[in-house]
Amino acid sequence: MIKLIDKQKIIIMHTNEGKTQRQISRELNIDRKTIRRYLREYDKKKKELFDAKPEENTILISDIVSKPIYNSSLRKKIKLTDQIISKIKFYLDENSTKRATGRSKQQKAKIDIWQALIDDSCNIGYTTVCNAIRDIQREEKEAYIRAEYAPGKVAEFDWGQVKLIIAGKLTVFEMSAFTAAKSNYRFADIYYSQKTESFLDAHANFFEDVGGVYSQIVYDNTKVAVAKFVGKSEKKPTDELLKLSIYYNFNFRFCNAGCPNEKGHVEKSVEYIRRKVFCHRDEFSSYEQARAYLRQELVKLNKMPQSLANGRSAADMLDDERPHLLVKPPRYDTARISEPRVNKYSCVAIDTCYYSVPDDLVGQFVLAKIYTDKVFLYHRQVLVADHKRLHERFKWQIDISHFTKTLAKKPGALASSVALAQAPQRLLLIYNKYYIGAEKSFIELVELVKKVSIDKVEAAIEELEKLNLKEVTTDKIVTICQRQVFPAKDKMIDKESQIEKTSREILNLYAKLLNENELILTEVR
Repeated sequence: MIKLIDKQKIIIMHTNEGKTQRQISRELNIDRKTIRRYLREYDKKKKELFDAKPEENTILISDIVSKPIYNSSLRKKIKLTDQIISKIKFYLDENSTKRATGRSKQQKAKIDIWQALIDDSCNIGYTTVCNAIRDIQREEKEAYIRAEYAPGKVAEFDWGQVKLIIAGKLTVFEMSAFTAAKSNYRFADIYYSQKTESFLDAHANFFEDVGGVYSQIVYDNTKVAVAKFVGKSEKKPTDELLKLSIYYNFNFRFCNAGCPNEKGHVEKSVEYIRRKVFCHRDEFSSYEQARAYLRQELVKLNKMPQSLANGRSAADMLDDERPHLLVKPPRYDTARISEPRVNKYSCVAIDTCYYSVPDDLVGQFVLAKIYTDKVFLYHRQVLVADHKRLHERFKWQIDISHFTKTLAKKPGALASSVALAQAPQRLLLIYNKYYIGAEKSFIELVELVKKVSIDKVEAAIEELEKLNLKEVTTDKIVTICQRQVFPAKDKMIDKESQIEKTSREILNLYAKLLNENELILTEVR
């Protein structure tokens, strides 16, 4: 194909220098038919230019000086036959069906389509197949229609991943993101998973943050919202989404598979929030610190002026939307419910982790209410255990007070037990200082802590130490904890009352007797 400079030489050599087409062909080594075509086009357009109206001049001038273009539209495709094109379209339709039925990760890539054609004895190159797919998809491209939203009517929801370093360890979090369609107000939170409790908690937090409820929430095809696909376009919502919708009185809509543009705002919000918030800082000492930082940065982002809103911030526009929001009821109970059976270790399994319950419930079913940060366990509508939620795999959360009956029968198992290793630090210090070798007595102390509190037990031990007793035992601690509480001193009197003096004397006498008894027993032995 000749270039623009060749076209210029042909025209100049013929019109200015008076050379024939044969001479030009010989000098430029260009076929005479090509030279004849360009000269005829030039003469034709020049004549039309002098006869044309002024408003037509621009088009004609452009045609005269345009680059030479090779017209390949009439070239017949040798290998890309209509039969092969129909097969390619079949595979593309198959991909669309898979996307609509939740099997998007099992689609055929371009190279898979080419391989399928080769296996079907089609002699065609990979590049030709790629070009054909591109042309077919270009034909199918749709025009987007810009929407105008009423205040307080529509918000959009989506998930996105964010990688943070928590206490020196790289952790992948799931970030929930809401975007108000009218004001472009953004709200986000981070969770360890996309499970139901995270989905519910994200909605409850969003409605609390904006102070109301949007009339419609738009979702993609996330598993926590879509229970299953019915055909290509119809989706059945999950029970949890239906319950949430009934409680907050909002409607919901699912966008079509593979059409994130139908959400419009939130797709970009996930990327925008992730980049703006965590590009400057992505290392934190704890998960709670990371969440607090995200909230803090979102406030700044929502106060930034928006060019498409005449410089108004999203926070300002949300203030205009609030009167149009639905009334927000009290916060929704965002727990996921399950009914696990208590295993032989007196624990229940929840998401690969284990949580203890009282050891008299072995073999029975309990009701578990699973929140993003806590786990509550009930038996016959009575709360029997609550634990901090574990997010790593195959971890154990053991409360030593749940195993007092078993340990009372097997006190020798206490020292090497997970229950003791995970005991509260204050209780562990008491064991290491006073109860090594007296495990049975320590189990009785654990029972006492359940009835009173660790503060009272520590106060009793401190008082026993002041009395210079040689040994701190559970019986002595019980005596101190169950001691009668005398009326407080009159605020106007500084001296001890007679009752207080008598009580102190009795207590000192009791301590003296205990010491004497211990000495006698030692001598007898």
